[in-house]
Amino acid sequence: MSSVSFRSVTKRFGDVLALDDLTLDVEAGEFISLLGPSGSGKSTTLNLLAGLLELDEGEIRIGDRIVNDIPPDKRDVAMVFQNYALYPHLTVFENIAFPLRARSRRTPEQDVEARVSRAAGMLGLTELLARYPRELSGGQQQRVALGRAIVRDPKVFLLDEPLSNLDARLRIRMRHDLKALHDRLRSTIVYVTHDQAEAMSMSTRIAVFNEGVLQQCAAPYAIYNRPANIFVANFVGEREITFLEGMARIKAGRMQFTADGIETIISGLEAGFDQIDGRRVLLGIRAEGIRIVDIDCAEGVPASVTDVELSGPDSMIYARTGSGLELCARAEAGSRISKGMPIRLSFLAERLHVFDPENGIAIPVHG
Repeated sequence: MSSVSFRSVTKRFGDVLALDDLTLDVEAGEFISLLGPSGSGKSTTLNLLAGLLELDEGEIRIGDRIVNDIPPDKRDVAMVFQNYALYPHLTVFENIAFPLRARSRRTPEQDVEARVSRAAGMLGLTELLARYPRELSGGQQQRVALGRAIVRDPKVFLLDEPLSNLDARLRIRMRHDLKALHDRLRSTIVYVTHDQAEAMSMSTRIAVFNEGVLQQCAAPYAIYNRPANIFVANFVGEREITFLEGMARIKAGRMQFTADGIETIISGLEAGFDQIDGRRVLLGIRAEGIRIVDIDCAEGVPASVTDVELSGPDSMIYARTGSGLELCARAEAGSRISKGMPIRLSFLAERLHVFDPENGIAIPVHG
């Protein structure tokens, strides 16, 4: 395994700036996900690292070696694609063994058998080695593609949306298997996905991209609970975050937020932000930042339920306040809340997010 580093890497396709001045370090043995919408620059980053694209500016290192001008087959990386790319006329054994037998200096057959058996054992493919790809399920085919990468024992694994062709339940199972595989191999993995659930469940860190620019790189907990800006806050999460602009007042390290009949206190404002006193800020509100309180309680904001959506063990309660603000809160699936019912909504200060409305950057607060 090896570390990976990007230094001021830029890539253009004609007039389109696909990747803008990327600087990013991946530690040896780390599982890092490149997350973002289509066209955000994540796949361009992976293809530059693989050598499938040439960069326009900057420097890429794998370990201590600058690889800008090194061809793909000399970079000692293994790539797993979205479409598996298996050879239909070869058995599972032959597909996994292919990289070892295709090298200019062929691996001794005894070593091929040992390495294929090891990879197959890791991936639960031992009983399938004599089958052909057409005889396998989608999940099994994906395991074969992973096995073909593992036998090479590369410095870095590159995975380009490898689970996107699988059904929802199988994707969940494969996420667990990939994480377990990484724990066993302790290899460096760079994983491209647009699925935040994949990134959140498997990664050591997540690098969030938008329009060719790295927005934030941090551990999954920090990406979700301490988003660097409005884009990250809105992109990461099961549902879109609600943004509400209002007035901030600072006193003794506490921020009072007021807007459209809503008033809430956020305690523990980090030092150095007294300058937002008397300024307008954006409050970011997720469903888990709202608590439904008793209708007779003096606490909270009165609202009317507009919809109830069952979401596994929870119900998502959509409600509209008297000022027309639409909010979403979580409730237990067995709650007796129904459409049209009056409720009151209270805000959990430790789960709210505050942003500068002019540049969209987060104002650090904590509960």
